Amino acid sequence: MGIERVIISVIIISSLISIASAIAGTSTFYTPPYVPSSCYGFDDQGTMIAAANAGLFNNRAACGLFYRVTCTGPTNSVPACRSGSVRVKIVDLCPGCGPDQLDLSQEAFSVIANPDAGRIRIDYVRD
Repeated sequence: MGIERVIISVIIISSLISIASAIAGTSTFYTPPYVPSSCYGFDDQGTMIAAANAGLFNNRAACGLFYRVTCTGPTNSVPACRSGSVRVKIVDLCPGCGPDQLDLSQEAFSVIANPDAGRIRIDYVRD
């Protein structure tokens, strides 16, 4: 029985680790006005928001979901990252975004990175 408990514990722990694993990607930012949005029309959702790539957006399935985004590095020679992370709500589709890319509001991007960087490397996880 002892070995069965160990195996079950390992399975549970590995499941939790995979759920909490961050996705590595890139981020850009967009500027106001933030309405209308694909998810909420003209209902203003504030400024800590993001537009998702087509795969994540999944025909509006991501609308209203929150993600914790952390800058992990620059994509060019401009110093990029600030410390900490930002929590954003998915409110729109980013049709020009590649896989694993988020388009943050300018305000959200500015929390984690220097806007002069333009594009940054990120990790993001559902929050």
